[in-house]
Amino acid sequence: QVQLVESGGGLVQAGGSLRLSCVASGSIFSINAMGWYRQAPGKQRELVAHITSGGRTNYADSVKGRFTISRDNAKNTLYLQMNSLKPEDTAVYYCSAKIVTVLPGTKDYWGRGTQVTVSS
Repeated sequence: QVQLVESGGGLVQAGGSLRLSCVASGSIFSINAMGWYRQAPGKQRELVAHITSGGRTNYADSVKGRFTISRDNAKNTLYLQMNSLKPEDTAVYYCSAKIVTVLPGTKDYWGRGTQVTVSS
């Protein structure tokens, strides 16, 4: 069993910053790519940022230059540093990871999400 748990969401005013964390735990052999997605009310889920096991990153155009994705492989932890937040960043943010488990198999796992609300 693998679990992803996000933390760090909350209410922040426009222009502020938040740092999201996602900790993966369980019978993990290795973690390949990881990413942050978000879903605003009435909107489709979108990719925010993605990072490979080697640290190569890419970002949605809407967050490029403001958000930074990183990971600590020793701690099985994913981060999203969000700066210069805008009201349109308001969404539930989900952590996702492609994980190779100790019991053989590779699967995409998802956290339950953390709410980010940016006031204007």
